Amino acid sequence: ADYLDNGNNKMAIQQADKLLKKHKDLHCAKVLKAIGLQRTGKQDEAYALAQEVAALEPTDDNSLQALTILYREMHRPELVTKLYEAAVKKVPNSEEYHSHLFMAYARVGEYKKMQQAGMALYKIVPKNPYYFWSVMSLIMQSISAQDENLSKTMFLPLAERMVEKMVKEDKIEAEAEVELYYMILERLEKYQEALDVVRGKLGEKLTSELQSRENKCMAMYKKLRRWPECNALSRRLLLKNSDDWQFYITYFDSVFQLIDESWTPPPEEEHSLEGEVHYSIEQAVKFVEERIAEESKSSRPLRGPYLAKLELIRRLRHRGCNDEYKLGDPEELMFQYFKKFGDKPCCFTDLKVFVDLLPSSQYTKFISQLLEVIPLSATAENEIALPTDIKALQQHLCVVQLSRLLGIYHSMDKKQKLTVVRELMLRYRHGLEFGKSCLKTELQFSDYYCLLAVHLLLDLWLEGEEMAVWQCLTLLEEGLSHSPSNAQFKLLLIRIYCRLGAFEPVAELYSSLDAKHIQHDTIGYLLTRYAESLGHYAAASQSCNFALRFFHSNQKDTSEYIIQAYKYGAFEKIPEFIAFRNRLNSSLHFAQVRTERMLLDLLLEANISTSLEESIKSMSLNPEEDDIPWKDLRDNRDLTVLFNWDPKDRDISEEHRKLSLEEETMWLRIRSLTLRLVSGLPTLSHTIQPKNSEKTAENGVSSKIDTVRSLLQQLEAAVDSGKKFLEQKIQYPVLGPPPTRMAGFFSNGSCQCQTSLFYLVSDIYELDTNGLEDSAEIQERLGNSFKSLVERLTDLFNKCKGDLIEVRDGTLKTHPNLLENLVFFVETISIALWVSSYCDSVLRPFKSNLQKKKKKKKESSVAMPPVFTHFLDYVTELQTLTSNVIDHIKGLEIILTALKLEELSLKDTLLLQEEKKFTKTVQGKVQSSYHHSVQEIGELLKKRLDTIKKLKI
Repeated sequence: ADYLDNGNNKMAIQQADKLLKKHKDLHCAKVLKAIGLQRTGKQDEAYALAQEVAALEPTDDNSLQALTILYREMHRPELVTKLYEAAVKKVPNSEEYHSHLFMAYARVGEYKKMQQAGMALYKIVPKNPYYFWSVMSLIMQSISAQDENLSKTMFLPLAERMVEKMVKEDKIEAEAEVELYYMILERLEKYQEALDVVRGKLGEKLTSELQSRENKCMAMYKKLRRWPECNALSRRLLLKNSDDWQFYITYFDSVFQLIDESWTPPPEEEHSLEGEVHYSIEQAVKFVEERIAEESKSSRPLRGPYLAKLELIRRLRHRGCNDEYKLGDPEELMFQYFKKFGDKPCCFTDLKVFVDLLPSSQYTKFISQLLEVIPLSATAENEIALPTDIKALQQHLCVVQLSRLLGIYHSMDKKQKLTVVRELMLRYRHGLEFGKSCLKTELQFSDYYCLLAVHLLLDLWLEGEEMAVWQCLTLLEEGLSHSPSNAQFKLLLIRIYCRLGAFEPVAELYSSLDAKHIQHDTIGYLLTRYAESLGHYAAASQSCNFALRFFHSNQKDTSEYIIQAYKYGAFEKIPEFIAFRNRLNSSLHFAQVRTERMLLDLLLEANISTSLEESIKSMSLNPEEDDIPWKDLRDNRDLTVLFNWDPKDRDISEEHRKLSLEEETMWLRIRSLTLRLVSGLPTLSHTIQPKNSEKTAENGVSSKIDTVRSLLQQLEAAVDSGKKFLEQKIQYPVLGPPPTRMAGFFSNGSCQCQTSLFYLVSDIYELDTNGLEDSAEIQERLGNSFKSLVERLTDLFNKCKGDLIEVRDGTLKTHPNLLENLVFFVETISIALWVSSYCDSVLRPFKSNLQKKKKKKKESSVAMPPVFTHFLDYVTELQTLTSNVIDHIKGLEIILTALKLEELSLKDTLLLQEEKKFTKTVQGKVQSSYHHSVQEIGELLKKRLDTIKKLKI
């Protein structure tokens, strides 16, 4: 066992063998040997050994524990349940084995058996937790039941009765048990009963979370629409803590609900269960003013009351009745708020919510009013006034962010924008003085100046100023050198490099972000969208692996979380874990990465290192099966991960999200159908059988060709809807979701090529079943298809021609679309070769039969059917075309190597000396990345060229 712990698996196997020589039947030694075998990659031997021991139904703890570890490593948790089922039969009173059995069921989600195991445990050892394990398993059955009716009429009422029995017998001990009771009542929509539990004696046990009772009461009052109680309770809680924002929201919600219902308090009685109720705007105004007056006495400044006043103004305006209540002018209130909290980084985000209260005519006046109160000092007459301490810097930064948000920078012309960029960079560099003592992991105080300058340059780039994008990269790289942990710098660099078609620097940037756990799903798209499409195949494989490793381990991890939740009685967390698991399983990104990963593997390996058939088999791909949950696809991407300060009309909207999801799903459908069509190719090749058994062979294969034909129709439909979608010409914001590869796929002709290749498959199949004799028409059709395919592929190649990087008037311009077209060309030619090798497998037997006939008849001239020459010409032309593309790529490599970027006299005098070195780095990175892309594409094409040479019949 020690050897196994140290990872020395071979020694472990030897030691176990020694032991087994002396004691032939030592179960535990056998299992430890099996673990060693499993870890050295001998899965089958390990499984056989383990089953040998399991068949004896061991009951000693060591064997059981060891087998559990082994099965877990084999990803076969269902075998653990069988193990403990047997052990429990033999040792029926073991509390330990029963609880192991319960946890084994939990790992595989067998809720009904968990319920029974929990009760069995409770009978042996009447401890409360076991009883409630059983109750929780009933709730789990209700959650997982497809039929909602069943869960409301059977599982939940049963769970409720089980808990009521304990309540009646006064056996409720722990907080978790009350939580569980509340959870059942809430799911049964018995809100009044749930409220009584929380307010009653049992509710006193709810102590572990702050305000746990109050929050639960509030939730029930809302469900019951008991606004007087909502209002009174939130009022009471705000008197205790006037900074708790959620209760202001409930307070305002309930006040306006009561006003709309014209509620009045009952005479002679308490207003409500929770005390006094406010039911008029006057009371609400007075209440907020009192909170502000009280805040001035508090020892630390509180933001809540001031923001509550702005929130109230906003709501009153919304109802069209603000002016009657003299709450003050929002502009003045925001100004006062800035004076009080302007040096806090949160000041901007607080005010951002309320800027729409300002009339647009007041924007510039409001900004200059704020600037006047910031202590800035200038050394000379015409120099820029700079902050003297961090507080002033924060205040100034807040104003700059607000200027951007109010669209003041957007409306400037090019010259003004460049002046602002200069000023911001000057402020950024000056601000670095305040952060000299910052650690490597801390952000510099002035980082946002740099980021805002880059945003302004991005505006200029989108307006057609080519130089601006290189300045963006230069400034970001400079910023990153001072603040190496700034994720915003890295994310923006990733997006811009990708837009320029340079993926190489991105991989390093992304890995330095150190994305953890769920982030592989939320921001992984930044990586996987571009790696392959820019020709970085190795990096693409790696980035898919990162994501898939996370998605696959999520399955295992979630069941461990659930088990911990049972052990510690955190029952309310269990449904959350299950929902989390489902959300990840139906993640759009997961489906995309799975599909693209398989297509990529085929592209890199099929018919190169292994045959197409073997590759498809090793991925367990089947054209009939579709494992993507189309109806439940969840878009878990975080599209706002990049900060921006754009006004609402320029920012990413709900509409953009919806359109992006629609586009991603369409593209995924096209890719998934392409993959399934390719996986259908090997199912069609069949060995020639004697005449009489033709019927049986027919049925097996004919259904396969039907599958391929039906997938082809689906592909046509998917392509049509994709084209319709693109007619809308949607433009996402520059930092919004990146568009898919669909537009390029259609416009460069790859789509038409790939579809006609799959139609070709159908024709070849027809030739195969009809034979050569009476198939002149099919043969001619094939000849024409071959010709038009070569033309289409040549067109596609022509769309790849041109310089990838060109120098215009001292400015670099990259052409990433040419790179993307090249990548599509490689993929399309690979599909063409897979189809050709299917064609080859059909024509070869025909040819050898003809040659046999020729020998029999001893004739020198048996006429060769035209299809052979057609195919031979086609293959020769594919070979020539591929060689031409390889030569073209060599040419590109030479040009890219020869590009002397240093000679680019960046004639923009705006660049300072220190910026020049970053510009050099940036351009070097882009050049090297393009070089790398072209090399990888060239390497892959050479391998494909070798496979063409094997196709000469």
